[in-house]
Amino acid sequence: MESYNKFEKARLVGARALQLSMGAPALIKVNKKEDTYIEIAKRELEKGLLPITVKRKQNQ
Repeated sequence: MESYNKFEKARLVGARALQLSMGAPALIKVNKKEDTYIEIAKRELEKGLLPITVKRKQNQ
């Protein structure tokens, strides 16, 4: 997993949870009765499986 700050992590998890809630397939095994979209997105982030990239501005 890349080194993300807490704001990037929150944005990534939120964006991925929204994708999942709108029908995107999960990239990990899911227990449908117990897992929430947020929990699934967090586990995908921990495993480095998120299909989302972060672009940072270069300081000049």
